This record gives sequence, C-alpha cells and structure tokens, in this order.
Amino acid sequence: MTLTRRSILGGAAAFGAGGLAVTALPLLGSGGESRDSLGVEDVLYDIDGPVQGNPEGDVTIVEYFDYQCPYCKMNHPMLLDLVARDGNLRLVMKDWPIFGAPSVQASQLALGAVELGDYEAAHNALMATEGRLSNALIEETLEAAGVDPAAAEEAYKANRDRWDRFMTRNSKQAAVFGLRGTPAFIIGTRIYAGALDGRALSTAVSQARST
Repeated sequence: MTLTRRSILGGAAAFGAGGLAVTALPLLGSGGESRDSLGVEDVLYDIDGPVQGNPEGDVTIVEYFDYQCPYCKMNHPMLLDLVARDGNLRLVMKDWPIFGAPSVQASQLALGAVELGDYEAAHNALMATEGRLSNALIEETLEAAGVDPAAAEEAYKANRDRWDRFMTRNSKQAAVFGLRGTPAFIIGTRIYAGALDGRALSTAVSQARST
C-alpha cells in the first residue's frame, strides 16, 4: 500500500499508552516505496542519524522526538531499558524540534556533541530534564553530564549543513507520514504515532521480528 495522511489517521491497529491512541500500520507496501518514494533505507539508515544500542541489531527503532516533549521524556527510560535488556536493537533518534527555539538549540548542541563523541551523554541528559527548556538550562544540563556546551556549539556550527539537512529530512519524513506530533516511532517497518509504554514497545519489537 502507499501511505497517505488519511490511511495513517484511519489506522490499522490501535494500542493504548500513556492515555494516547497509538496507530500502527505498514511503513512500506509491496512495491517497496512510500509516498514521495521514501524507502526503508532513507528512514532507518540515514547516514547522519546517531545510532545507539546495537548497530547490527536485527530490529531498528526510530523515534521522532523533541527535547521539550513530555511524552518523549516519559518514554525515554522505558526505551533505554528495552534496548539494554534486549541487546539486539538498533536505536535511531530523529530530532524533530517542533516546540520552539529552545528545542532547536537543544538539538543543535546534542548533534554537535556527536563530533565530540558525547552524543549519548548529551542526549540522555537533555531527555531527563523536566518542563520547558531555556538556553541556560540546556547549557547547565550538558555541563552536568560532562559535555562542554561551547565545544558542542562550535562542532555543530562547523558541520551546520550536515545537521540542518538531517533535521530537514526528519521534518519532511514526518510530513510524509502525516505525523501530528511527538513522539512517533518506527519499529521494524511499522509506524506507531504516539507514546508507547514498555509493554507496547516490547510487543511492537516482537511483531517486527515475526514479519
């Protein structure tokens, strides 16, 4: 099937998590292409997407997220726990900063931290923050995690084109899939639009392995 906004919002299967309705449906049809010819390789294996967990894992989990999204933050410990317990999951986080300028700043510094070898520390620290972000809180959070915010900013600026293109691709993919907000997951080749609790995450991984 070819994905459209209507088919995504109509849904094929519903899961309840965090009080939200979660819709799951195939990412790709039998023809191997989604709307705008966006394929699995484009989404799951973006060359610039930071990878956590097992880089050779048999199932890839992609999350479109924002550092100010409360549901993203609520989900994150459960997601990390599943990745650690399973041992064979490849985790790709796709920055989709839609909550304003602090979200953009947080993503820029976290992606800059990739160049410093500090992405995981920066990312997890920012995901553990509470409430709205400010530039001052972002810097304090990174410093507490052992990440130099000034160095991360310089690294981002030195590779601005790379990281801005990455975030633009993420935004375009979200539009193609008809996503309304964060979080949204792709697990295997299915889209889950909404928060997933630990049980739903495990179920989605099992479904991915069975197909």
